[in-house]
Amino acid sequence: MSFVILWHMNASPSHVSQTIKRLAHQHGFQFCGISKAEFLSEEAPHLERWLNQHMHGEMSYMANHFDKRLDPRKLVDDCQTVISLAYNYFPDPSIQVLSDSFQVSKYAFGKDYHVVIKDKMKLLWEDLQRELGDFSGRMFVDSAPVLEKAWAKKSGLGWIGKNANLIIPKQGSFFFLAELLVDLKAEPDGPIKDFCGTCTRCIEACPTDAITPYVVDGSKCISYFTIELRDQMPAELQVNFQDWIFGCDICQDVCPWNRHSKPHQEIAFQPNERFLDLSKQDWEDLSEDLFKELFQFSSISRTKLKGLRRNIAYAKKNGSRKS
Repeated sequence: MSFVILWHMNASPSHVSQTIKRLAHQHGFQFCGISKAEFLSEEAPHLERWLNQHMHGEMSYMANHFDKRLDPRKLVDDCQTVISLAYNYFPDPSIQVLSDSFQVSKYAFGKDYHVVIKDKMKLLWEDLQRELGDFSGRMFVDSAPVLEKAWAKKSGLGWIGKNANLIIPKQGSFFFLAELLVDLKAEPDGPIKDFCGTCTRCIEACPTDAITPYVVDGSKCISYFTIELRDQMPAELQVNFQDWIFGCDICQDVCPWNRHSKPHQEIAFQPNERFLDLSKQDWEDLSEDLFKELFQFSSISRTKLKGLRRNIAYAKKNGSRKS
């Protein structure tokens, strides 16, 4: 057995945590929190109730692997620690789309975050192996049955707000979350308190009434309709989407904590200038070739041109209707 592996076996949990956080920050993750891998007993009844009330809509994958969502030890053998990572994606306020344009969620401005964050995690993983010795585990970027916001909350990165987003104190909620599930024993952090107070701005601002305190009915969310829904918009749906055609940031934009959001420094998340210059008419006239050219590396490619045209048609039809 090599010296580095012997050292890893004898390293104190406190030193392991310090090393993880130091290297995470070096690789650009603004925040890193540590949790003990265990069954999420507090979240279990909430998830079950959310599914039983069909708040996942047609997102059938949300009902799969119920036990794995609640216990990381079922995803990684001998898992001892969940490492929660947060990466800023808030764009510079000077970056503006045309006033006569449709709206796209900020997270989709640049390259697909799954790829960008995963690449950074791979480099982090390699450095952790070099410093802590050989260990086993898996990494996830919104790609497996992991309750990422629950683990981020448990690790003290922030609290889950009334809009069901993780809010980081004096930083806001415009962060991608990712996790490393490892068999390393590390000193866990603890959760922080909820600072939403009596504020209900996110609830009041939601055009589809999808939000009740700390719960989002996914089947009513604009992001669900414009990204997850594969069929036509329900005939009975007559809500003004306020020109959102891919995702929605309304409940985050109105959150007072996002006044503290700071522009990211990630080149890969910078929007294509041609994307910023698209007018509503340009969006409507998008050809298959131009769609692929502009969005082949973007999360927007997920909805395909057919889905985007459906969203645009709905936004046009209901644009003047009061919500």
